Amino acid sequence: MQLWLCPLIAFLLGSIPFGLVIARRQGIDIRQHGSGNIGATNVLRVLGKKYGIPCLILDALKGFIPVVLSVNLVQIVGRPVQIPLGLPEAWALHFSAADAMNAQLAHIVTALFAVLGHNYSPWVGFKGGKGIATSAGVLLALMPFAIVILLAVWALLFFTTRYVSVASIGASLSLPLLTVAGSWFHGRIQDGTWNKPLFAFSLVIAALAVWKHRENIRRLLNGTENRFVPKSKRTESPS
Repeated sequence: MQLWLCPLIAFLLGSIPFGLVIARRQGIDIRQHGSGNIGATNVLRVLGKKYGIPCLILDALKGFIPVVLSVNLVQIVGRPVQIPLGLPEAWALHFSAADAMNAQLAHIVTALFAVLGHNYSPWVGFKGGKGIATSAGVLLALMPFAIVILLAVWALLFFTTRYVSVASIGASLSLPLLTVAGSWFHGRIQDGTWNKPLFAFSLVIAALAVWKHRENIRRLLNGTENRFVPKSKRTESPS
């Protein structure tokens, strides 16, 4: 049951369009403003920090919660759970170290379904956001230290370019490299126990991020991509 229940929960939770709901409570259809995207970046751009930051957190939790649940319900014998929930041991499905890849696949499929739920929500005609915040939540559950490095990459690119799209694409493309580097650092590649499904997931996430940003890439090439300007600065009156 754990093997199919976790991905199902992930997709359903991931598909909740928090950006759309938050904006509608303010009388705004977020799809008609800014970039037209329902993700946290557009909510932040249109409605400001008061609504954009909660949307960012909620979108990240859509990835974090189901993956943490999956890691607790599908365990590898002899390996500690990084974020234990204290669930009854009888609820967990255990795989031996020799079958570790099966457990890893369960975690990765759950992670992928959370991102797909956000990107292609059935509640908004199988459209959605670009999956960056939800992917960050997923990675926080799977590889907490790596998210710190990815946030640093994102921040560096954002503050040097002021393009959210450039920062998001750059951080996404660095994920596969970071996954391999982390596995090498911990000696998992050398002994053959590295998380191959996680590496495959990182490639899929990077490809999805580039695909979902294809319009941004086109605008960047044409020189028409808008730099991020906070709502507060846009509404300031000239002195």
